[in-house]
Amino acid sequence: MPSIDILRNHSVPLAEARKKVQRVADHIASKFDVACRWEGNTLLFQRSGVDGHIQVSAKQVHVTADLGFLLMALRGPVEREVNRYLDEEFS
Repeated sequence: MPSIDILRNHSVPLAEARKKVQRVADHIASKFDVACRWEGNTLLFQRSGVDGHIQVSAKQVHVTADLGFLLMALRGPVEREVNRYLDEEFS
């Protein structure tokens, strides 16, 4: 089971949703120093202690991440940041 699991519905075209997810990923990458890359409609991200992805579909964005032992203490702040960026992009 992932440490972070966020499912968000959206009503924008898929191409626009991908752009919005990229902006979210750019924020997260700069703040938490993660590397990101796209595979199809899934943005993969990783750094020491974090491994996850953001799946984008025509109607949903699904963020999952596994946090290592040391980063579990930051689970709450990381999850709040991801939700905040998703709110900014998809609300």
